[in-house]
Amino acid sequence: MTAVESRPAGVIGTSHGQRPFAARVMAFVALTKPRIIELLLITTVPVMFLAAGGVPDLWLVLTTVVGGYLSAGGANALNMYIDRDIDALMHRTEQRPLVTGMVSPREGLVFGIALSVVSTVWFAVLVNTLSAALSLTAILFYVFVYTLGLKRRTAQNIVWGGIAGCMPVFIGWSAVTNSVSWAALVLFLVIFFWTPPHYWPLSMKVKDDYERVGVPMLPVVAGNLVVARQIVIYSWVMVLVSLTLWWPLNETSWLYPVAAVLLGAMWLKEAHGLYSRAKAGVSGAKLKEMRLFHWSITYLSLLFVVVAVDPFLH
Repeated sequence: MTAVESRPAGVIGTSHGQRPFAARVMAFVALTKPRIIELLLITTVPVMFLAAGGVPDLWLVLTTVVGGYLSAGGANALNMYIDRDIDALMHRTEQRPLVTGMVSPREGLVFGIALSVVSTVWFAVLVNTLSAALSLTAILFYVFVYTLGLKRRTAQNIVWGGIAGCMPVFIGWSAVTNSVSWAALVLFLVIFFWTPPHYWPLSMKVKDDYERVGVPMLPVVAGNLVVARQIVIYSWVMVLVSLTLWWPLNETSWLYPVAAVLLGAMWLKEAHGLYSRAKAGVSGAKLKEMRLFHWSITYLSLLFVVVAVDPFLH
């Protein structure tokens, strides 16, 4: 994949006088991608409840959440530093701080490295070394394997790159138990198989952006029918994997499998609906691909809320 030529990033507000302090602070916050981190934390805290079999130590929860924010924020900032050339050409990313010049590339790089180092030390000192190692692994995987290695080279980028987004499950579990278990692996795999059918609908919506910058997201290199078929396959695997937390692992009460089946059925209804519309040749707004994208966030949030509540019934 050849490098993408773009207009120079950082053409707006390049002098300190044009960059008000409050706006600069918000720009650095934006580098951490707070909305994505919210989802990562939703998958971390409930796992801590499951690992503790009830309410975990609240100080441990706080330190793990803060460490997780710093870790993911550092990885996201480094991702924006690396992708600033293509971000300048994509409509959905053209207002990112490194593109507008609210934050300079050097500042973004230093900020990302600093957060990554601080988060690793934070976990090692206040949580445990296993969590620190898992956090650092997630950062390195996201930056070097996904952003630098996969994103611009293969349509499987989000499949394998999504591993970094699964790591908060291991981090949350290890924070409580200083180990990793089969239950944590199941929830890790749930997020692994959730990630492609979560992200591909969004990629279908903005595939022109990705095509413009040469990023081979699956909707760019394959038709809607192929993408929808892959979404259905991954969705079925995700739902079936989610049930293994109940059987054969027997890690939950009756509440979790009931919720997993109901939520999974609603997910599969949306996934098959998208497939049916794609098979019928529907395109544009009538494809309604974003319905599955938005539902996917609700699905994961509700499923992990149940993961947190279930230990009180088990």
